[in-house]
Amino acid sequence: MNWPYSVPEEKKIRLIVNTDAKNEADDQYAIVHALLTPRFRISGMIAANFGERSATSMEDSYEEIGKVLRIMGMESDVQVFKGAPSALLDDKTPIPSAGSELIIREALREDSLPLYVIFLGPLTDLASAYLQEPRIAERLTAVWIGGGTYPEGGEEFNLGNDIAAANVVLRSPIPLWQVPKNVYSMVRVSLAELAVRVRPYGEIGKYLFDQLAEFNMAWGSKPRWPKGEMWSLGDSPAVSLLLDDHMFEYDFLEAPLIGPDQRYVPQPGARKIRVYRYVDSRFTLEDLYAKLQLFAIYNRRIP
Repeated sequence: MNWPYSVPEEKKIRLIVNTDAKNEADDQYAIVHALLTPRFRISGMIAANFGERSATSMEDSYEEIGKVLRIMGMESDVQVFKGAPSALLDDKTPIPSAGSELIIREALREDSLPLYVIFLGPLTDLASAYLQEPRIAERLTAVWIGGGTYPEGGEEFNLGNDIAAANVVLRSPIPLWQVPKNVYSMVRVSLAELAVRVRPYGEIGKYLFDQLAEFNMAWGSKPRWPKGEMWSLGDSPAVSLLLDDHMFEYDFLEAPLIGPDQRYVPQPGARKIRVYRYVDSRFTLEDLYAKLQLFAIYNRRIP
């Protein structure tokens, strides 16, 4: 891609994106944001399942990732891998997949750039990769959009789609940055804002807006969500935190375990994970908007 600035090679990172892309309408924004970020050397994208909402959820996610790449003209630039088709049966048995194998392969590969894996859905594929090959634990950092509000926890979609996988990862020594639901929900936008800041910028901008507006109408009869004229781009912090890690906006907490009711079960003396209490929505959204515009302008993608 043409770009008006460069990123020093020493500042770049390797990135794997794990996404339940067809779950609803915000994963697509995070996928595009990652693809348009010069700091990232994307090693692949993994399609994740999203529970009982669809019997073919992982396959649906796989198709959606491919669609986004085709619209952007980047289908030959990034490989897409299939993750586990369902949640783990327990916290001891992995579900091997092309996605878990990608995580293992990239983690064990010698490279001067650090590896990060962002999870926009459940932690199934990370847990599977770790159960298959524990050596990956010291060779990657995981960023997870998921989990309830601390300290109690409680129902949250991504966590609820694989509690066993979350417990595998929380028990492991894998460095983990967690963005719980009270924090990722800070990235609020109105549909009017997206119509002005996203839709005019190329075919991908139009697709991002239109698919969200269509989902908003399709789910209009639901009593509590969506709210009608706003959205939370809750997956996008997984991208922006890798541009700036908000070093004063997180706590190191002892990793809890997760009970059947999705509440946190304290584990005194457990290893510590990074838990965010704030993300900068202005920084996150403005970076996304700017990169969409630059992509459209410099790559001649404005109709």
